[in-house]
Amino acid sequence: MKPDARIDRTLAAQALLAGIAERGADAVGYAHRAVGGSVSVHKRRSGASALLSDLTVPDESVEVLLHVRDYTKGLPTIPANNHPVRHGHVVGVHNGIILNDEEIFEHHRFERDHPSMSVDTEAIFALVEAFGPRGETLEQLRGSMATAWIDERERGAVYLARGARRPLWMGESRDGIFFASTAHALEVCERFLQLRFRKKELHEGSLVTVQGGRATRPERFRPDRGFTERALPAVRAPGERESCLRLLTSLASI
Repeated sequence: MKPDARIDRTLAAQALLAGIAERGADAVGYAHRAVGGSVSVHKRRSGASALLSDLTVPDESVEVLLHVRDYTKGLPTIPANNHPVRHGHVVGVHNGIILNDEEIFEHHRFERDHPSMSVDTEAIFALVEAFGPRGETLEQLRGSMATAWIDERERGAVYLARGARRPLWMGESRDGIFFASTAHALEVCERFLQLRFRKKELHEGSLVTVQGGRATRPERFRPDRGFTERALPAVRAPGERESCLRLLTSLASI
């Protein structure tokens, strides 16, 4: 988001969270950062509806990450496993399953950010912290992936990457770039912020840098497609969607 964007940051985050709420209810979290600041991370072991009223994003924030979790690896009873996930200077979110996370940690002799962590997502951010946000870095990963992260060493940038088999949508407006797993989430944000986005789905194998409210031309990479996984329903917490939209309507009217 542009620093001078005249948008209610909290309402924008609440709208996007409501839009993705149906995708999981094992945990929920968000992170935000102002220009030149450190990343502030907030998590809760619940669905999105339990956090929505308490979600607060300061007006000076220009970067925000949101996530709801339907966990596959890494018990949600351990807070460090829940998203946004931190590894060193990198904080990010991920939708998908990384199959070779243990091999990546062993091969590169990475240490877990917290000794009790086992979430596969951390492998993404361990790699980009060590080797930078490059397509060839992401090609080391095996599995499905749509991800976004902030590197505290980089001023004012958010990185978006889509690997294989997970959606990632981006919406561009005069106030900045918004992104989510689905077009529906962006449409919820449009409705409550009274904005119109130029929406597009990123192609598989795309890495985009968002800086100053603008997105770079995608860098292409070769995602892993040589794996199989059990198909998961897109909607894993159907009650969360209705609960969040009702609550969001009430919050937006205040």
